[in-house]
Amino acid sequence: MIAAPKYLALTGGVGGAKLALGLAQILPPAQLAFLVNTGDDFSHLGLHVSPDLDTLMYALSGESNPDTGWGRREESWRFIETLRALGGESWFNLGDRDLAVHVLRTERLRAGATLSEVTRELNAALGTQHPIWPMSDSPVPTIVQTPDGPLAFQHYFVRDRCAPPVTGFEFRGVAEASPPPAVLEWLGDPALAGIFICPSNPFVSVDPILAVPGLRAALRRCQAPVIAVSPIVAGLAIKGPTAKMMAELAVPSTAVAVAEHYRDLLDGYVIDEADAALLDPLKAAGFAAIAAPTVMLTLADKVRLAELVCEFARQRHAAAN
Repeated sequence: MIAAPKYLALTGGVGGAKLALGLAQILPPAQLAFLVNTGDDFSHLGLHVSPDLDTLMYALSGESNPDTGWGRREESWRFIETLRALGGESWFNLGDRDLAVHVLRTERLRAGATLSEVTRELNAALGTQHPIWPMSDSPVPTIVQTPDGPLAFQHYFVRDRCAPPVTGFEFRGVAEASPPPAVLEWLGDPALAGIFICPSNPFVSVDPILAVPGLRAALRRCQAPVIAVSPIVAGLAIKGPTAKMMAELAVPSTAVAVAEHYRDLLDGYVIDEADAALLDPLKAAGFAAIAAPTVMLTLADKVRLAELVCEFARQRHAAAN
């Protein structure tokens, strides 16, 4: 009996969670797993906060807040309002329902559980069945380098609203980190038929994952095609500071530049139909690329793109074999 094809998606942030939700709609838990950026994780008010893990968990469980694009639906804000009134540190919004997740995660980690174990428990409690793994159980905080010195990622992203110019990034502690064993097992499965790099920020959502020792090499050894979806559409980022970071790093704000960023990994690349004129330059640069609607505003948009990237992976896999 031929085993059902399996897929792994690398994701972080809201943009990545959109495609992840589409993939989860068409692929069962036995065939799809997610590897998630934890460079955004930080300790706040004594709590361990994992923004990207929670963004994906809420997306897959139907708990996403449609009004904010982050956090939980039907949220209330009494805790943070009271904290602010008392003069507490309130620049990072913690909703009352969201707060329960952080409290429980922190309690379990202090009791000796790994981040992978806690992530599995939280997702199970919310009814999410697809395997979701943090990029490492060890802390690897992203540090944003600026002309005025280094900033912890959430200070740059939330407190300072991405205003400081960026000169580079550090993934502190990554040399001592390792990917969860389950990820390497999944990558070594002969049934693996595709690896997707979601349209997340290349520098602060995907690069931290790829920096974990052993992971990039495992991706390159894998026989399954690696397919990336560009987060840049017509020179702009659909969500977040990707285009701003590219400009400050003297990188062209184009889908082509993102492909070059992933050059050693890519077997296929998906750009938005608005950038179809870039297909010839991408082909000339050695990339197998297609143009498609990649802006995901509705669930139908997410599912359509998920179906497209799965089919593209099948085509690239067939072409290589």
